[in-house]
Amino acid sequence: MCRIYEDMILEKIPNTRYEILNNQYETEQRELSKEIDGLEKAIKRYEKETNRAKKFIRLIERYDNFDELTPTIINEFVEKILIHERDRKGSQTANQKVEIYFNFIGNYEPPKEELSEEEMQKLREEEEKERVRKDRLHQNYLKRKANGKQKEYEDRYKARREKKKQDKLKVLKRAGIPVCEMQNILIE
Repeated sequence: MCRIYEDMILEKIPNTRYEILNNQYETEQRELSKEIDGLEKAIKRYEKETNRAKKFIRLIERYDNFDELTPTIINEFVEKILIHERDRKGSQTANQKVEIYFNFIGNYEPPKEELSEEEMQKLREEEEKERVRKDRLHQNYLKRKANGKQKEYEDRYKARREKKKQDKLKVLKRAGIPVCEMQNILIE
């Protein structure tokens, strides 16, 4: 850059040529600065991710061998759990997507094993059969609901469930179990 400036001062190159070269150097300098900034950000991101991975590995090593899954362990591993809407409303067996975000690593999805073409076809056929079955069951439920049969069933079931609960309560009273403990047993 200095050399070009000196050549321009000594009139070895014309001013227009100097301006063209100067603009090229400035453009190149700006591009290099942007590239350096991008690389520095990438390095910082890499270092941050590496640090997070190391923390996660330390956490795994701490709980390498445990007999019982406690709320403390879950809280240390899990950042959040997202539960999405069911694919089909009103169905007990509808598919529902659940995402688990772990501390330090985020949403982890285990790698899926590669299936052969015939395995994929078989899986698609089974999924289609299951979808047709669910559609049929759902349509039957909607028909029962529309003609009032579902309400009758629920009322009968509710009466049976209440009777079971009362029978359990009688047995527990005879056994001398306190009322506060009865609630826990009845819920089961």
